[in-house]
Amino acid sequence: MNNTRQQFAETLDRAPAGEPERQYYFLDRLREVVEKKKAEEGFSATFHIETYGCQMNAKDSEKLCGILLKAGFTEVESEHADFVLYNTCTVRENANQKVYGHLGYVHSLKKKHPSMLVGLCGCMMQEPEVVAKIRKDYRFVDLVFGTHNIFKLAELLYDRLMSGHMEVDVWEGTTEIVEDLPAERKYPFKSGVNIMFGCNNFCSYCIVPYVRGRERSREPEEILKEIRRLAADGVVEVMLLGQNVNSYGKTLSTPISFAELLRRVEEIEGIERIRFMTSHPKDLSDELIQVMRQSKKICRHLHLPVQSGSTDILQKMNRRYTKEQYLELAFKIKEAIPDISLTTDIIVGFPGETEEDFEDTLDVVRQVRYDSAFTFIYSKRTGTPAAAMENQVPEAVVKERFDRLLKEVQQISSEVCGRDVHTVQQVLVEEKNSHMDGYVTGRMSNNTLVHFPGGEELIGTLADVYLEESKGFYYMGRREV
Repeated sequence: MNNTRQQFAETLDRAPAGEPERQYYFLDRLREVVEKKKAEEGFSATFHIETYGCQMNAKDSEKLCGILLKAGFTEVESEHADFVLYNTCTVRENANQKVYGHLGYVHSLKKKHPSMLVGLCGCMMQEPEVVAKIRKDYRFVDLVFGTHNIFKLAELLYDRLMSGHMEVDVWEGTTEIVEDLPAERKYPFKSGVNIMFGCNNFCSYCIVPYVRGRERSREPEEILKEIRRLAADGVVEVMLLGQNVNSYGKTLSTPISFAELLRRVEEIEGIERIRFMTSHPKDLSDELIQVMRQSKKICRHLHLPVQSGSTDILQKMNRRYTKEQYLELAFKIKEAIPDISLTTDIIVGFPGETEEDFEDTLDVVRQVRYDSAFTFIYSKRTGTPAAAMENQVPEAVVKERFDRLLKEVQQISSEVCGRDVHTVQQVLVEEKNSHMDGYVTGRMSNNTLVHFPGGEELIGTLADVYLEESKGFYYMGRREV
């Protein structure tokens, strides 16, 4: 044991201070430990990552996966693994309860296999009371870290294996961005690309600024370099990711606009499609609309969360736009880009919402005519200003309004999404269809799904498809050769 401690101390002393060099150093050390455990203990070095939440979490999990594969681990599909890592979300409190439920299950697995390692990371771990609960009630957990130091997985896991004790490393905030590390993409032909982190908006219902920190943008040349590498590796579609991409560039020493970044990405040879999310309406510029209108590569899809159609409720939400301003923006976008697909998020039952407020939301839905909408029943999120607001709406009233909204959204969506029937559209083929043999599934530029006959050799290619029939939310088609 003393030799192990001495070796651990010497390893730490020799570690580079700068990133990402430090993490590559610990990747090598971790791989040595894993290989030794494989040889001496029959350790199979399997891992499983369970991901909750948004696309930024999914992107983080690709990094975590890449690090573990580089360290000599093998990925498996279930929690019956040597190392199980939960990449958590905390946007809603029931997301926390899901994680606690999984911890109960994995504890039973660990009792049968004591050498099993369990890790927790992501947004939920940024809440001090959660970490305190893990320390007290879930002492079998081996590794805890947050959103700001995802890149440190190799170092933290090495520390845990060498020390034998629970490793907890949660940063309150950071200005550091470390991106140049291994990542294992889910799809070889498309990839998310982080362009910024954090959020400065502080919507009154949202926990994200507290757990993801303040806005910080990556340098444009670093983003472009990453996308060029992806293009060289066969990626044809990128999705630029940020909590509010329209704020991109404001924190840089030489600020640039998000629209200008899009112009530069469009110039990269090999990239055929560019997506992005999410856009806050208050920051969506005329410059961005014009860049989208003129672009041959930016997809004809824009997610523009409205949250409520009531100016009064929007003010309570701290959204910083009115119903009229939102509608003006939506109409401006549709006029400039007639084939755009607009999607949105809507919360029903925010504290103080009256029937008149709700009717304003229905009015926005009817005027904008969204291709689809993610609809949510408001639920209190501890730690946000809205949780302490008075006039919480009775559950029965919220449920009745939610059902009315859903019916309206679905009716309009089924009408809007069929507008391209009997036309030929370009489709990026993503996978074999899981329900129909001999069929593949892909997406149009506007994000609508298309199913058509074809083999798996088409996956990752752009195909021209004649849309024979609209099924309301997707198309059946045939390939135009």
